[in-house]
Amino acid sequence: MALAAGSGLARADEVPLVNGAQWTQSTEQVKKAYLIGIANIVQVERAYHAGNAPSDSQSVLPRMSMGMRDHTLDSVRDGLDRWYASHPDQLQRPVIETLWFEMAVPGMQKSR
Repeated sequence: MALAAGSGLARADEVPLVNGAQWTQSTEQVKKAYLIGIANIVQVERAYHAGNAPSDSQSVLPRMSMGMRDHTLDSVRDGLDRWYASHPDQLQRPVIETLWFEMAVPGMQKSR
């Protein structure tokens, strides 16, 4: 805790999840920056575990990589835009949840 406080890092329970309302109000540049941040986390995890990838029960990132491999940043952004436009009653749903259930999971099922 002291390390997190001293280094300026936020605890996981303090980091808000971006939801559909925030997504739909964001500029294209902000949306792309959000998606690049997610992609960077996946790349860092893959580099860290190079040659010794964690099992599916240890990390969700290998499955996310597999499910999203046919997408580009633009196709993900457009897909999220379309999903939230079609589901205006679900703007409180976190973007990462929508990304997972509406894009990554179907992508994993196609990959099998």
